[in-house]
Amino acid sequence: MQTMDTQQTAPTGGLFSPAAARNSDAILGLLSAHLPARGHVLEIASGSGQHAMAAARTLPDIVWQPSDPSAEALQSIEAWRTADPLPKLCAPLRVDMTAPETWPDQTFDAIVCINMIHISPWQATEGLMALAGKVLPVGGLLYLYGPYLEKDVPLAPSNAAFDQSLKNRNHAWGLRDSRDVSLEAKKHGLRFTRRVEMQANNISLMYRRF
Repeated sequence: MQTMDTQQTAPTGGLFSPAAARNSDAILGLLSAHLPARGHVLEIASGSGQHAMAAARTLPDIVWQPSDPSAEALQSIEAWRTADPLPKLCAPLRVDMTAPETWPDQTFDAIVCINMIHISPWQATEGLMALAGKVLPVGGLLYLYGPYLEKDVPLAPSNAAFDQSLKNRNHAWGLRDSRDVSLEAKKHGLRFTRRVEMQANNISLMYRRF
C-alpha cells in the first residue's frame, strides 16, 4: 500500500495536518479491508484534504467524495486536489451535519468520518447518523475514527487533557461516550459491528446499515 509522506508540505492554498499524515496509513489499511472493491464513498469533515488524497491514491477504484462545512477546508481540499489530480477524487462539497439542506441526496456505499465527533456539537453526530441512515444502502458502511469515552476502558491521561482543552475552547465539544454514539446510530438503522484500537489512544468504530 502506498504510504503518506509525513514530511510532505501543503500545496499553495492548502492546509497541512501532522495528525492526518501520521494516521492516514493505519486508517486506510483498515478501510481497504472493509470497503467494497469498487464504489462511491462520502467523506464527512474532510478537513485539510490529506485523507481524501491518500484514499484516492491507495484505493484507485473507489470514487471518493470529500466534504466539509468550512470554506477554508474546502479551499485546502481543492488545493491538494489541483496540485495532484487523481481521476476518482471528486471536487469537495460543502456539507454541514447540522444543516440538512446541505446534505447530498444520492446513495453512497460508505461514509467515512475522521476526527469530527469530538470537535463539533452533539447535533453534528445526530446529523451524521441521520444522513447515514438516509444515503447508505443495506450493508453500507459508516466508519468513524477518533478518541472516545468507553465503559470499562480507562481514559488515557492524554485523552483526558484533550477532552478538557476541547471543552475550554467550546463547551459543546468534547469526547463522546461510544455507547451514546452507537445508540444514536441504531435510531437510524445502523448496527455497530466492529471496534479497532488505533494509534495515539484513538479507536475505529464501524457500523452497517440494516
